[in-house]
Amino acid sequence: MEEVTSKAERTRQFIIEKTANIFNKKGYAGTSMSDLTAATGLTKGSIYGNFENKEDVALAVFDYNHSRIITEVKKKTEAVSTFRDKLMVYADVYNHYLMPYFPEGGCPILNTAIEADDTNGLLKDRAAKAVIKWQRNIQDIIKSGIAAGEFKDEINPQQMAISIVALIEGGIMISQVTDDLSAFHRVIKTVTLLIDQITVQ
Repeated sequence: MEEVTSKAERTRQFIIEKTANIFNKKGYAGTSMSDLTAATGLTKGSIYGNFENKEDVALAVFDYNHSRIITEVKKKTEAVSTFRDKLMVYADVYNHYLMPYFPEGGCPILNTAIEADDTNGLLKDRAAKAVIKWQRNIQDIIKSGIAAGEFKDEINPQQMAISIVALIEGGIMISQVTDDLSAFHRVIKTVTLLIDQITVQ
């Protein structure tokens, strides 16, 4: 029984990985079943044997794409010691959103949030939870930095966290719409300036 489960899990993961870039580039509505069968080489029946429907695949793909970024952020934050450097990890990771740890098409949170805003409650909820978790992680770093004396104690951690997330996601959106990557790099410089401003010199 364990072998059957293992094989089923491997097939499910295979489908997720092969369709990850497609969903992120074309969106839920723009991705067809023929896209999924072409990418995986599997039949529609095989795909639906592992997922309830296309939405189920899309949700699993979002989790997979998002986890790739989270893993990179975690690896880099654990490698630095100061809270300022931990905050800067977010600027660094997202400043390289064309790197392999990002799926093709850019940030999955932004892509999913924009598409699913009024059309798909489950995907919208998944993106919202990702944004809230991201914000809370930054908030916690800022609070810890204040407690350690690295950041100014008059800083509002929640306000600063929301601002950093908004700048990064807004910067990605502008650079994608205008096909101007330099616009995003300029936004990241602003994020860096914000972090410098709250840091005790």
